[in-house]
Amino acid sequence: MQREEIQLLIISFSIVLFSLLLTLFVLFYFFQKKKSKFLIDKMEADLLFQSELTKSKIEIKEQTLTNVSRELHDNIGQILSVALMQMNILIEDENKYTKENLVNLKFLVNKSLDEIRILSKLMNGDIVLKSSFIEAVSDDLERIKQLKKIKCKLNITGEPQEINKEHDTIIYRILQESISNILRHSHSESITINIFFTEDNCKISVIDFGKGFDYKNGSKGSGLTNIKTRAELIGASFTIHSEISKGSEITIDYPLKREENF
Repeated sequence: MQREEIQLLIISFSIVLFSLLLTLFVLFYFFQKKKSKFLIDKMEADLLFQSELTKSKIEIKEQTLTNVSRELHDNIGQILSVALMQMNILIEDENKYTKENLVNLKFLVNKSLDEIRILSKLMNGDIVLKSSFIEAVSDDLERIKQLKKIKCKLNITGEPQEINKEHDTIIYRILQESISNILRHSHSESITINIFFTEDNCKISVIDFGKGFDYKNGSKGSGLTNIKTRAELIGASFTIHSEISKGSEITIDYPLKREENF
């Protein structure tokens, strides 16, 4: 082999090697860049999730205190005011000391005690930590049914699957906000929550038969926006169907099998 051919071969080999090294370097650079972006995006997603989780826990406590305050004023306060008025009547007029009046007074006091017991369960600050979202929302519906005189139904289909506590808290907050929206805006006489479990999915629907609203053309409101945002954070989909004078239905579709990815 001539010297020129050897030199040409060395040059060609060098070019190929350089090209290969350059290609590897470019691929490595873009891989590292993509990896860094993935890590940054994941960190941002984790921070957003933890922020929303903390916010949800705070809102649950705030909502609890708001509910207790409202019930103390609107229900228990009114009952005790009537009891006090009857006691004043009995004090001012001894002739009113009848068994019937005393029985009525006893009924009012007992009713106040019953409602205070209901509120004491609501005041359990660790409710989300000690129970699942199903048990927590069941307690809420029972309280609403007894204090608000609204028909409440909770239907569970399938075998309930275990959900990690962080997602459980956010799901409970979504349901709590949905129920609060119904009580404040829908004027519905009933609330129905359906929970359907499969091996890899949990579908939740919250239904009312109130005045409804035009969701497509009207304002979405911060409550519905919060629900949608929190559903997306745990990998769930959020849909709403509402018709004027016919009520609304909110649906949360939560994939259990993708839980570990969030």
